[in-house]
Amino acid sequence: MRVLRGIALNRQPGFHFPGNFLDISFDRVGRRGTRLSLEPGPWCREADGQTDLATLTILADLACGASVRANLSREARVATVSLSLQFTGAPRTGRFVAAGEFQGFFRDGLGRLGLSRVSVEGGAGLVCYGTSSFMALQPPKNVTLHPVPLRKRTSPNPVLPDEKHLSREEKTILVRAEEALSARGSFIGNFWGGAGKLDNGLHAGNRVGHAQGGILIALAAKSAAAKLSAHSTCTWRLSGVSALYISPGEGRTLRARSTVVHQGGLTAVVNTIVTGKNRRLVLEVMSTHNAVSA
Repeated sequence: MRVLRGIALNRQPGFHFPGNFLDISFDRVGRRGTRLSLEPGPWCREADGQTDLATLTILADLACGASVRANLSREARVATVSLSLQFTGAPRTGRFVAAGEFQGFFRDGLGRLGLSRVSVEGGAGLVCYGTSSFMALQPPKNVTLHPVPLRKRTSPNPVLPDEKHLSREEKTILVRAEEALSARGSFIGNFWGGAGKLDNGLHAGNRVGHAQGGILIALAAKSAAAKLSAHSTCTWRLSGVSALYISPGEGRTLRARSTVVHQGGLTAVVNTIVTGKNRRLVLEVMSTHNAVSA
């Protein structure tokens, strides 16, 4: 039902399936700042009851991007150049509210590089805060960009589509959801993808068909966590990420590879690269991790 709802919303051009599936609400979008919110449910919770990391990073990425786009136009394409988030260690529970604030354009740049910052509050208080930069770009050839719908939670519910009349890409999403439900682990973890790879497609794509930036950060962070766990008896918790977007997330499969740069008794640092089509570098992430009590 939830996936069909996301598919129905996705038929209105201008947004992408991950945001529609999560039903992210654009509560306020203005030139000085934005306020987006998300009501999590079982479709985006991990086994421990927390909302999965990708859902949180998608929300943070969208809040930052929306604050920049508000100073361009609603249909403008903005590509994430960098996104850094500092986590407070608060559990990812309850309703999330992301406040994005536009910080201006990089001065004297040849392109329009928009700068913004964000904070995300949850049921347990401040979950993360950070900064980002987005470059305004022309759409790819043969792609027409429509204004972002800026849907709110009070907007009318969509009419669910008949499964018999889904497009090929929509049927692929539905099949993926059914497989995620039947597999071990959380639905959302299986739906987005594992710690080491992401099967690219409409379910994880942005408006122009590239892998969504927030999902890519979560892919890298999960890869880093898996690498640390394999070489340590400590319990580590993500404390920060600094991501640089090198090229578009293209290709059928994107892969993450992590290297432990430092591992002490209290903190660790991991470098993760994500590659896509023709092994091209898509994303490079430095993440920090704190040792916590088990």
